[in-house]
Amino acid sequence: MRKHRCATVGWLILVLLATSCVPVSHEDPNPGRIAVLGASGKEVARIEKMLVVPERREIEGITFLTGTLGGKPVVVASTGVGKVNAAMTATLLIEHFRPACVLLTGIAGGVDPNLAPGDMVIAERTAHHDMGLLWPEAMEHGGVSNPLTHEDNPTFFVADPRLLTAARQAASQTELDAIGLRTGQRPPRITVGTIVTGDAFVASQDKCAELAETLDADAVEMEGAAVAQLCYQRGVGCLVIRCIADKADESAVLDKQKFYDLAAENSARLIVEVIQCLAD
Repeated sequence: MRKHRCATVGWLILVLLATSCVPVSHEDPNPGRIAVLGASGKEVARIEKMLVVPERREIEGITFLTGTLGGKPVVVASTGVGKVNAAMTATLLIEHFRPACVLLTGIAGGVDPNLAPGDMVIAERTAHHDMGLLWPEAMEHGGVSNPLTHEDNPTFFVADPRLLTAARQAASQTELDAIGLRTGQRPPRITVGTIVTGDAFVASQDKCAELAETLDADAVEMEGAAVAQLCYQRGVGCLVIRCIADKADESAVLDKQKFYDLAAENSARLIVEVIQCLAD
């Protein structure tokens, strides 16, 4: 009898040990959410505050906040600055939440001289401005091989048509904060164009001229094309929306400090309206 009890206890211990070794699943029980990413917490703070029944989840040290907005299930996260951080967070997002689409919000530098702090750029297409073949004369821009299909990625990642349509609709009905200038208040402009991405904060008129000439860029930032590339490779719709915080020239650092909050707020406000349009 004692031997039988010992064997039973030993079996139970083995079962408990085996069970404790099974990893806890972080997979979202509600796939198909609208995902919103921003480089910093400020860039997604407005969206997070509007979530109904928010739930915080931490995966590999990255915090994701889930809830609903406009009746639609949403997941929000900040990526950190730069292409590697953005790609890492986007990978975790897609693997664990299986979103229907990804919206990227935040700030950018204005390459188009007609854009001023507070203006918005909806990316019809995005590209890496620091990827390609660097000749002595200039950069020959191009995509790397997609490891999933072994085909070359395009130089430009085109926005998801449905998301772009929703963004155009949202742009026509979103009230944005006015821009305070020496000459008075100016309403922000919203334009559809090209956003380029690189792992450097651009504060150079010469670099802006190069980006405009070689890539027809309207704005420059540090995360968009990385997220767009990952979504392209995984078959997930993506749209990048940025608000200009500086003109990417020699005064960019000071301008960013001055206009950051306004730009982050306006970008998030337009993203919220896009989600509402998708919910209709």
